[in-house]
Amino acid sequence: MRRREFKIEEENELSLFLDKMSFGFLGTADGQGNPRVTPLNFVYKDGIFYFHGSHAGGKMEHIAGRPQVCFTVADEFALIPSYFSDPEMACPATAFFKSVTAYGRAEKVQDLSEKAAAMSLFMQKLQPEGGYAPIDPEDPRYRPALKAVAVVRIVPDEITAKFKFGQNLGEEARDAVIRGLEQRGGERDGETVEMMKRYRPFHG
Repeated sequence: MRRREFKIEEENELSLFLDKMSFGFLGTADGQGNPRVTPLNFVYKDGIFYFHGSHAGGKMEHIAGRPQVCFTVADEFALIPSYFSDPEMACPATAFFKSVTAYGRAEKVQDLSEKAAAMSLFMQKLQPEGGYAPIDPEDPRYRPALKAVAVVRIVPDEITAKFKFGQNLGEEARDAVIRGLEQRGGERDGETVEMMKRYRPFHG
């Protein structure tokens, strides 16, 4: 059962997270219902996910036959060992993370202007420093490439999000985990502490 305290419903929170991420997992099924999970790059704009690739291949065959898909993006911040909050029991061991899953319909984009806009978003995310000519569907250098690439949009019927940072813990356990993270000083431990304080349910 999904814990209510981990759920995030604000669009701004989702957008900020998705804008920082470049990688997700597409779930599809073939005509017999056999599942497939494909890792791929994505962009998110105005409530719509986009990805690109070849016109051929397994995921495109699945989408053509069964356009209903799911798409998941996740970012693990830190592993939380049990001894941070309990010197004996293994139960408290966990991981803190953010995740978003969208359920909806995948549609191939045919309009070259929309393709160009989506590919421009990819470039902004993957090459923010620039160093390329703007992607214009009327540019003869880009027009053949835009026709050749498959761009797919996912229009979500539902988006769920889970940002887990110890919201279910009592004050004593939360403070113990924060101390453990601060003492460990791992690559993302400081950031994890910030997230724990940001999503802290105990406001005095």
